[in-house]
Amino acid sequence: MLEVIKSGLETSIQDWPGRQGYLKVGFPWSGPMDHWSFRLANVLVGNAPGAAGLECQFIGPTLRFTREAIFALTGADMQAKLDGQPLPQWESIAARAGQTLEMSFAKTGARAYLAVAGGINNDAFFGSRATFQKGGLGGIDGHAIKAGQVLPVAVGGHGRAGRRVRLDQRPVFATDKRWQIEVCAGPNDDWIDDAGQQRFLTTDWKLSSKSDRGGFRLDGPQWTFTHRAHHKPPENGSDPANIVDHGYPLGAINLAGQTPIILVNDWPDGGGFINPYTVPGCAFWKLGQSRPGETYQFRQISVATAQARAREITASCAESSIE
Repeated sequence: MLEVIKSGLETSIQDWPGRQGYLKVGFPWSGPMDHWSFRLANVLVGNAPGAAGLECQFIGPTLRFTREAIFALTGADMQAKLDGQPLPQWESIAARAGQTLEMSFAKTGARAYLAVAGGINNDAFFGSRATFQKGGLGGIDGHAIKAGQVLPVAVGGHGRAGRRVRLDQRPVFATDKRWQIEVCAGPNDDWIDDAGQQRFLTTDWKLSSKSDRGGFRLDGPQWTFTHRAHHKPPENGSDPANIVDHGYPLGAINLAGQTPIILVNDWPDGGGFINPYTVPGCAFWKLGQSRPGETYQFRQISVATAQARAREITASCAESSIE
């Protein structure tokens, strides 16, 4: 139903919450980086919040509708046009058969989301349609979309045009290239001394261009460690940041030597480095909308606060947010 004319920059099929339950065999969750914008796009077109849609990264695709459809665009502003006419975001839109949707580079944010009534209907693997490109799983042939492909969309969607997300229910993107990112302490915060923790929470960290859907690498100052990190059994490894192999939670700030890497959607599930802090799910939409070269400042919150904020976001991904 959607013919790919141009693929954009690693545009991929994703669903929410992704491929859960298979970390033990090496498959991460995948799914949308900005799950808030993604879920709202689906609500706009009458889909369940987790129906499969497209994540468009930095530069969006060009697509042709082969039949009538209701669609919506949320997230980054990629200056979308339908047959050359500019389109609004955060609103459901009707397309006729043969019309062309053209997306350009992201004017604000980093990732845009396209939902179509009925949802993209590619084959599901291990219970999810999400693309895990490094593992060659999900999506179409396990990879980002390519020119010449036709993306199937389920029939029977019940969307209608003219529905909008209320302004007060949309995520607000940073306009000054600076993001405040919430973190929770642990699981290995006791390996970093007080000075190191204070430095982490008061420093501006820059997102490196050496980042992808597996990990966001950060540039910043040196870390300092507790006595425990310097005086440990040999099986933990020689570097202060080394530890006996253990599981990595999604969002862990993985300290590989002196380089912190935020483990995001296609993350490795374990290894031998410490994770002093973890970015909770309620802050992931900020990671998904930030670009290399932009700045993070981290703010510590409790697990209870993170859970409460996640519930608020989930509550906003509902009919009550539509006008």
